[in-house]
Amino acid sequence: MADDGWVPGACTLPTVERPLRRAEFDDLFALDVLAVIRESATRTRIDLRPDPETAARAATLAVREAGCCSFLTFDLAIGDGAVTLGVATGPAHREVLAALTARAESQVGAGT
Repeated sequence: MADDGWVPGACTLPTVERPLRRAEFDDLFALDVLAVIRESATRTRIDLRPDPETAARAATLAVREAGCCSFLTFDLAIGDGAVTLGVATGPAHREVLAALTARAESQVGAGT
């Protein structure tokens, strides 16, 4: 992950675990993402398949990621037949969000 700007020095996830976490995000992006919307330089909205398994998987991954990368904020919205994962950060880490967003965009539909 470090080679694409996704992992800044502020991340506390052990280096050995980073490829595993990246693979988890890649699976979510490839299998469960319907659209990636860059709302601003500091916020991205990820529209997910509207099913309970996807919502649970996204929530679990978001909680785990927020535990090691406290500069990222995640929110999961469920309603009106939609599931949306919001990812936000402060201006100092907008490059990290841009890298995560680009990764999501590149993986959408890769697993179908």
